[in-house]
Amino acid sequence: MKTKVLGYISERGTIGEADAKKVTHLNIAFGRVFSDGSVDGGEHDKVKMIPQIRSWNPSCKICLSYIDGDRKAFSTCAADPGLRAKVAANMAALVRQCDLDGIDLDWEYPCVPSNGTLASPADKENFKFFCQEIRKALDAEFGTSADSRKLLTIAAGADVYYIDCVEVAKLAGILDYICVMTYDLKCGFHALTGHHTALYTSRGDYFMNSCDRAMKLFVDAGFPKERLLLGAGFYSRKWENVPDVNHGFLQLTRTGGGYGPGFTVLDNEYINKNGFVRYWDDEAKAPWLFNGSTFITYDDEESLRYKSRYVLDEGYGGIFYWEHGSDPSGKLLEAIYEVVR
Repeated sequence: MKTKVLGYISERGTIGEADAKKVTHLNIAFGRVFSDGSVDGGEHDKVKMIPQIRSWNPSCKICLSYIDGDRKAFSTCAADPGLRAKVAANMAALVRQCDLDGIDLDWEYPCVPSNGTLASPADKENFKFFCQEIRKALDAEFGTSADSRKLLTIAAGADVYYIDCVEVAKLAGILDYICVMTYDLKCGFHALTGHHTALYTSRGDYFMNSCDRAMKLFVDAGFPKERLLLGAGFYSRKWENVPDVNHGFLQLTRTGGGYGPGFTVLDNEYINKNGFVRYWDDEAKAPWLFNGSTFITYDDEESLRYKSRYVLDEGYGGIFYWEHGSDPSGKLLEAIYEVVR
């Protein structure tokens, strides 16, 4: 089976012919689901680019990724059989209207209220019903043959909480693959500096999360590894006012890690520039930057070559990244492509 290279691309990102030829899949971010069962996304500027992208790469699979359009949308629609059917029918109609290859769901997260969305313990089972209804609608509209069948995929949280909140093994019979969001492993919830998308755990880290651990969680939960995609971060996370100890790594701060620059900006203005020094953690296979007070964690060409080789060696389905617009230079996608091609 061909190893997947999937890129998420938003309104702010652009894609040209060279990059389009290096991906097997593109997920357009985002369409929206609303509490009344309606959906949108057909007017997204990247949806309008689909004919151009297909002319560059006819084999590329293009899906529209859905988020909640209001804070109650996913939980409300998933809980109601009528709304589930309405959402599914609307999505299937939009797939036909826009010549899409399928639907991706980015519900962050079932059962989890801390992201500011409506959540309920019932989301765990209702998410399965929601996916079943969308799968049913897509199959009814387009058929189930290899040539006509449409994709249904999800983006999933990369830690134990997600395995607890979603029926992963039961989704294996419904979904084509899962994009495991193995980034933001250190983020706004963490006052401890560290790698936000490390391949392996660093010794001495209180939070023993990593790409490798996350992928194994999903395999152990019953999802086939050949249909799991590992995530890469084309953007950074940063902490300010960090103690000048251990080059800022694994230091407690007063706040969590906010969003930092995308890779192209890091490459042009930060990496071994303007007082920032690049350090490499060979245990985690991950870089970081520190200038004496600001700590920045990110993926670069070296870390992505390790991730891409890991995916191939371990037999996972592929690698994906968030988000295409964070690296207009194309260096990170090229690093992945060099290994996976």
